[in-house]
Amino acid sequence: MQSVLRTLFGYLARPQLYPELIRKIYKNIFDRGSAVQGKKESEIWCAERAISQQDAIYRITENEYSLYKDFPEQMKKSKKIEIECPVKMGGPGALDLIYALCEYTQAKNVIETGVAYGWSSLAALLSLQKREGKLYSSDMPYLDRNNDKFVGCVVPERLKKYWNLFRQADKESLPKIFKEQRTFEIAHYDSDKSYKGRMWAYPLLWERIEKNGFFISDDIGDNSAFMDWVNQNNLQTVIVEFEGKYIGVVKKL
Repeated sequence: MQSVLRTLFGYLARPQLYPELIRKIYKNIFDRGSAVQGKKESEIWCAERAISQQDAIYRITENEYSLYKDFPEQMKKSKKIEIECPVKMGGPGALDLIYALCEYTQAKNVIETGVAYGWSSLAALLSLQKREGKLYSSDMPYLDRNNDKFVGCVVPERLKKYWNLFRQADKESLPKIFKEQRTFEIAHYDSDKSYKGRMWAYPLLWERIEKNGFFISDDIGDNSAFMDWVNQNNLQTVIVEFEGKYIGVVKKL
């Protein structure tokens, strides 16, 4: 109950988030099953196709990339910041994969949804800095944890000049991002995990990806949105198993 109240007061203190508050209320009353729609089928589908992160990187790029080998000191410093952070958020995902695809495409413009500590942001920025590129991020704060000032905390100050962070829900942030940058080499989705949320965002982001660019979605075993989306659009995908979860990668041909 305390968490619910903290979240409610968090929304009320931020008028720019009122549209998302209305959507949350509707979802919790009328659409609670959307988060796990088709979960069992999706988990089976993912498990049948999944390969390791490093195998996926080599299959796609025919090369090897390691963020931890290229930037060991930075990764060590960022891990220390995460451990010492008083607010707990989502941990690192398949960071080598994000870094590898940015390097492989020589990306200059990357978009992501969902930031938390900023691990995926860091992976992209360590590549983008080499080309004076730009990362555009959409992030909805954890309002029950009052984490605003800690969002992106693992990203060092020197990289923030390559980063535009939009602090609203995707439905408000993405149109603003698209006004600043129309196309991207890489899109990474890790925000609204509901079926409907994904099915709204996937085609929107896909439309903005340049030819030979990549779309990445985390936690695709949570429901069948990713599976349905790639099957409906006859897209070829690489499925990555990482720490018990599944990530989907699609190249735009």
